[in-house]
Amino acid sequence: MAAPKTLPILDLNRFAPDHRERTQALAELRDVSRTVGFFYLAGHGIPQEEIDELTTLARRFFSLPEKDKLEIEMRRSPHFRGYNRAGLEYTRGAQDWREQVDFGPEREKLDLTAGDAPWKRLIGPNQFPSVLPELRPAVLKWIEDVTAVGLKVLQAFSEALGQKPDVFAPIYSNGPNQLLKIVRYPGRDQTESDQGVGAHKDGGFVTILLQDVVGGLQVDDGEGGWIDAPPVRGTFVINIGELLELASNGYLKANIHRVVTPAAGGDRLSIPFFLGANLAASIPVLNLPPELASEVRGVTQDPLNPLFRAVGRNVLKSRLRSHPDVAREHHSDLLEEQAQEKTPA
Repeated sequence: MAAPKTLPILDLNRFAPDHRERTQALAELRDVSRTVGFFYLAGHGIPQEEIDELTTLARRFFSLPEKDKLEIEMRRSPHFRGYNRAGLEYTRGAQDWREQVDFGPEREKLDLTAGDAPWKRLIGPNQFPSVLPELRPAVLKWIEDVTAVGLKVLQAFSEALGQKPDVFAPIYSNGPNQLLKIVRYPGRDQTESDQGVGAHKDGGFVTILLQDVVGGLQVDDGEGGWIDAPPVRGTFVINIGELLELASNGYLKANIHRVVTPAAGGDRLSIPFFLGANLAASIPVLNLPPELASEVRGVTQDPLNPLFRAVGRNVLKSRLRSHPDVAREHHSDLLEEQAQEKTPA
């Protein structure tokens, strides 16, 4: 019997400019990025104490009475920040059975006029629960720290593509798009299906996922099956988003993945962070070296989910589709426009 497929483990330290294994590490990164598009990241530098603190606070939040969680219900926020009960987020039209709270960069709401780009509605403050004041500083520090890790990973991808490490700096340096989710998947006895999150791709540059102790993440193996990605203590799971697939004209692969609901009587905690470009940016096509350009496959096109090079347009489209209750509450004027968006990148 063939050995089960697993995700490789890459050490971020090996991508340092003076590391003796740097060339080999970049080759390994290219290889995994052309195939499964997912790997475990060790050597990220975030202390285990900080990881443990955030997961403890996440557990405390989800154990709060429902009225305290609903104090920061996402439906109150036009910026798509805050808490969602299980079954209120959708992937490709089907319910995802997870409760979660979404955070982004802490910014002031913009004063908008009729002519402003619709994606500017996404900019604004977070919601934090008044009964758990420790959560705010922990979340904002985590966003800062995993953003730094994500930019190092992005620089490694850039060099693996034969580019300068800061090739993407013009489209993130004025403020990248950052989304942090703290998620709890209830056991199968509390859900209406085994879809924790339906099969999908992520939309940013890279995703940095912290898993607790229960598995459930599965990655498309390209052969009709799934690769399990169970938690590995001290690592994050990294995957490529659609922005890198767009920028590399399909040389890099944003792969499909899903989360299956935990067994009855248990639950699963995960904390994914999505690092993207500035909402005002447009994604360029990189000029790859000839040996890489000859292997370009082109960008995958999904008629049900067209991709746009305009970052803000892509992000807004995703949020409107994923959270129809928030869309109806705050952005009903955009729903008809979105239904007519059919031109891919």
